Amino acid sequence: MTVNFQYVGVDVSETLSEFTKEKLEKIFNRYEFLISAEVHFKQDEKDHDAGKICNIELSLPGPRIFATSNERNFEVSVRETISDLERQLKKRKEIYKTH
Repeated sequence: MTVNFQYVGVDVSETLSEFTKEKLEKIFNRYEFLISAEVHFKQDEKDHDAGKICNIELSLPGPRIFATSNERNFEVSVRETISDLERQLKKRKEIYKTH
């Protein structure tokens, strides 16, 4: 499992990286066809209620899967993004089963 982190306009956080990696490991264990993940953390200065953006792009055979979320803190944003990715992966796995 390869996970690349990029912090755009945000201080690098080792605990946030570990939290995200832990959540992604569960997905990588469940879906063996995954290759790698690109994680981007950004902060939107204009959005005062939310503004913590997490983008995750998964590499796998076929088109890549991408999800993003904008929440009040990065942990919630990571959970929401991973939840969206899991929904997409379930659909993709169904396609693989039929062929």
